Amino acid sequence: MNLHLPATAAHSVLHEARAAWSRLAGPDASFSPGRTSVVVSPSSRLSPPGWMAVVVLGDAALVTVPDARTADQATTALRGLGPQELADPARLHDRLPFTEVLGPAHLLFLTPSQFRPVPSVAERVPVDDPLLLALLDRCGPADADESALADITSSARVVRRDSEIVAAAGHELWPRRTAHLSILTDPRHRRRGLALDVGSAAVADALAQGLLCQWRGRTLASRRVAHTLGFQETGFQLSLRLSED
Repeated sequence: MNLHLPATAAHSVLHEARAAWSRLAGPDASFSPGRTSVVVSPSSRLSPPGWMAVVVLGDAALVTVPDARTADQATTALRGLGPQELADPARLHDRLPFTEVLGPAHLLFLTPSQFRPVPSVAERVPVDDPLLLALLDRCGPADADESALADITSSARVVRRDSEIVAAAGHELWPRRTAHLSILTDPRHRRRGLALDVGSAAVADALAQGLLCQWRGRTLASRRVAHTLGFQETGFQLSLRLSED
C-alpha cells in the first residue's frame, strides 16, 4: 500500500497525512517510520471511545488505546507484526481477542498532478439543503454514517434526478489542511457513474483550495472510484473493541 509517486512527492504526502492523523490521535501521538507505536490516548478520535485504533500510513503504524493496561497488552500482542500485517483482523484476533471490529478501511491520497477529473454536471448546494438531508434519510443510518457526508464542512456537489438529490460529495476540513472526502449515492441510482461525477467535482473544489485530498474506502467499489480519479493507496485504518477478559 505504498504511494506510487515520485520520491519527493510521496515523502511530502506521507508527512502531511501522518501529521493530520497524529493530531486526531492525541497530543502525544506520532508515527515512527518502520515501527508500530502504541500510545495511551483516551481522547483519541481514531476510534469509538474505549476502543483500540490502528492506522497505518506507509511503513509506520500508530495504535491508540484508552489506558496503560491495554497499552501493555497491545504492545505484547503486536510484537513481531509488521505494519502491513495489522490489516488482517483474523491474525490480530489470534493475539488480541476482540468482540467487534470496524474496518479495515483503505486510505488513499491524491496530489494535483495525479488528479484525473471526469466530465461533471454536479451543481453546488449548501450543506443544510433539505434535499441533501433527505438523501441521508433515504440511504439509511449505516450508509450515511459510513459516508460521513453529514460531517462535511464544504458545500456539497450534487446530481439530481427529477426533484431529488441522488448523489452528493464534499469534504470535511481536517488538520494540516487535509480534505477528507465524503460521497453518498442513493441506493436506487448506484452503478451509474454518479459517485464518480460528484466525487470529481468535490476533489476539484478541494484542490482549488490547496488542500491535500484523502479518500477513505472500505468497499472495492469506493476504491475503484478513487483510483479512477487518480488516488493512490498508502495505508488503512481499523478499530477494535477488545474483550474485557
